[in-house]
Amino acid sequence: MSEVLLSARGLTKRFGGLAAVNDVTLDLWRQRIHAVIGPNGAGKSTLTNLLSGDLEPSAGTVTLSGRDVTGWSPERISRAGLGRSYQKTNIFLPFTVWENIRLAAQSRTPQAARWLARASSVKQANERAERALELAGLAPRRDHVAGAASHGEQRQLEIAMTLATDPQVMLLDEPLAGMGTAEAERMVELLLRLKEQHAMMLVEHDMDAVFALADHLTVMVNGQVIASGTPQQVRADANVQAAYLGVDEVGHG
Repeated sequence: MSEVLLSARGLTKRFGGLAAVNDVTLDLWRQRIHAVIGPNGAGKSTLTNLLSGDLEPSAGTVTLSGRDVTGWSPERISRAGLGRSYQKTNIFLPFTVWENIRLAAQSRTPQAARWLARASSVKQANERAERALELAGLAPRRDHVAGAASHGEQRQLEIAMTLATDPQVMLLDEPLAGMGTAEAERMVELLLRLKEQHAMMLVEHDMDAVFALADHLTVMVNGQVIASGTPQQVRADANVQAAYLGVDEVGHG
C-alpha cells in the first residue's frame, strides 16, 4: 500500500547570502517515483544532500518513516531506512560484484563490529546481499571484477549496494548519466521493479527516462520549486515552459 515514507517541509540551505535550496516541500510515497528536474545549479543535488544528511539544513524539517531526522548524521539516517546513490559511481573497483554488495550488506548486521570474523560466515549479511544481487539483475556478473564492468553495470552495482542496506527510501542522483540506449533501458526497467517496495526520488537530466519513470515531478530553478505535479501537469505549466523554453507565457515568445 502506498504511504508517505519521507517528507520535507520548508527545507532551506543557505551558503552565506545564497539560498541554494529555498523553502522546498515534498513527499516521497512508497510505490511511487518522484523525479526532481531543473537546469544545472537549480539546487537538485543540494536538496538530495539535505534529505540524506550530507548537509544540515538552515531551516525546515525532514521526516523519515514518521521520525524527525532533521540534523541527523548521514550514517544515522541511512540506518533509519534511507539509501542513496551518487552522481559519481562509488564502488570498490578491485573487488568483485559480490564482494561490493556483501560489504554494503555487512554494514547493517550486528556482527559488523566483529572484524576478526570471516565475512562469508555472516549469514544475515550474505542473505541480504543475495537478495540485492538478484533484484539488481547482477547474478550473472556475480564473480566479475567491478572495475572491468561496463558503466551501466557499475551503476547497477551501486544500486545493488544501496539495496543491500535494506532501505525504505532511495535517493538516486543521475543513475542514467553517461549510459547508452540499451543500458538506459535496462536501468529504467530496474527502477520500475524497485518502486514496488520503495519510495524513490530521482534526480535526472534524461527527460525520456524521467517521463517513462516518474509518477510525480518537481521542477526547481535557482533553488526554488516552480512547479510540482503529475508529468502531464508539469508539461503544461506556464512557469516550466518559460524556464525551459524562454517564453513569457504559454504561446508567446
